[in-house]
Amino acid sequence: MIFGAFFRALGQIGDSRFRRVVWLGIALALGLLAGVYVLFVLAIQSFAPDAILLPWVGEVQGVQGLLEWASIPLMLVLSVFLMVPVASAFAGMFLETVVDAVEDRHYPNLPAVQPMRFGDAVVGSANFLGVVIAVNIGALFLFPFAGPAFPLVFWAVNGWLLGREYFTLVAQRRLGREAAKGLRKKHRLSLWAAGMLMTAPLSLPLVNLVIPVLGVATFTHIFHRIARQG
Repeated sequence: MIFGAFFRALGQIGDSRFRRVVWLGIALALGLLAGVYVLFVLAIQSFAPDAILLPWVGEVQGVQGLLEWASIPLMLVLSVFLMVPVASAFAGMFLETVVDAVEDRHYPNLPAVQPMRFGDAVVGSANFLGVVIAVNIGALFLFPFAGPAFPLVFWAVNGWLLGREYFTLVAQRRLGREAAKGLRKKHRLSLWAAGMLMTAPLSLPLVNLVIPVLGVATFTHIFHRIARQG
């Protein structure tokens, strides 16, 4: 079921509505990360001294410039962890577009649903973003203890989050939030496995930026498969 849903979603990646959401998610994510970097540089300029006095060395000039240059590789490293959850959250804002594209192509006889209000989508995406970032920051502290197993920890944690959130977002459109949560709990192991399938490519640059859209599409197929079984 999981691989079938994923390959059906992958087969629709050329859909114009898919591409539009991918580019919007990337643009908004890059804009947010750029804004965070600008704030970081402004904080350096405001609070870091331009010169420091070192024992046996004397006064060292250009500290601010050094910190600003050092912040560039730091932001690149952080973007590896933050770009995906940020792009995922923004993709959630345009969830309806992806799900409608999947249902129009594969499930054309379904009754219409009440469109999600944009404000609700923004709130849901913000909550999801906060949870994902908080959990991933916590996972970073586990890195020294996990050692070579850290990728497995990363996949397991984010797989659980993606499976949980994406399925709920898709299912609640047709069932309501409480019924969607109940169905999610009943199939939580399958959804966790599907979430880990989505999480594995997150380590691949560029590919990871398409995963949020593929994730929504995959969980749309999984939801309809589970609903038919039910």
